[in-house]
Amino acid sequence: MSLPGFKKPYKGDARHWPGIFIATACFFAYVYMPIIILIILSFNENRTVTVWTGFSLEWYALAFENRDIIRAATNSLIIASISSISATILATLAATRMATDKFNGKTAFNAMISLPITVPEIVPAVATLMFFASVGFTFGLGTVIIGHTIFCLPFAYLPIRARLEGMDPRMAEAAADLYANPIRAFYRVTLPQILPGVLSGLILAFIISLDDFVTTFFLGGAGSTTLPIYIFGLVRTGVTPEVNAISSLMLLLSLVLVSLSLFLGREQSR
Repeated sequence: MSLPGFKKPYKGDARHWPGIFIATACFFAYVYMPIIILIILSFNENRTVTVWTGFSLEWYALAFENRDIIRAATNSLIIASISSISATILATLAATRMATDKFNGKTAFNAMISLPITVPEIVPAVATLMFFASVGFTFGLGTVIIGHTIFCLPFAYLPIRARLEGMDPRMAEAAADLYANPIRAFYRVTLPQILPGVLSGLILAFIISLDDFVTTFFLGGAGSTTLPIYIFGLVRTGVTPEVNAISSLMLLLSLVLVSLSLFLGREQSR
């Protein structure tokens, strides 16, 4: 029963929006159908991608036997591992300082850390390229790792900062009252509580680094070819089922890591 002069609050029932289900279905089909087709065609035994002649795992076997692909995958894993760990360590230190200390310019510092997310990736990539060229750095795995660490920093920072904001600050104060120095209080009290956020940020940074193309393209040198760069070189000569197989494997790895990150985020919220 409603009071006179008051209307019942409007409920956003999808039935009041004609065609909403069709529009939603078209949207998801536009986004995911090309990925599904790519995965299906990766099992095509015919080298001509558009002609299906039968099921085969030949292209996956060739991908694992290709030394260039193995070398590119190794470079990708090395770069992603080192840059994600480095970015997570820096993000943890920065988030801890931002959550515990009050100082002028704190908002500006937060915005500066998140800047690589808000600006086009090509801007920091070109800027880093110009910096390395001006100081005479040799382009290779080292420059790519530095570039990836800078680019992945905000992706690791945001989950850790969110976890720190949800933590009771009285825990650290209680540790200080029990004569724990700041370092001991961090390792014994703060770190165990923010560990799900740290792991979530680490996994997210690893995924971003693993799939990155622009930064690697600008900062890479001889011997630093990664899987995205290698796939780009293959696509320029024509799409083959081997390219589809490599892309499907990268997609599978990304899905596993994203699922793990979401699981850690759920555990963090609990």
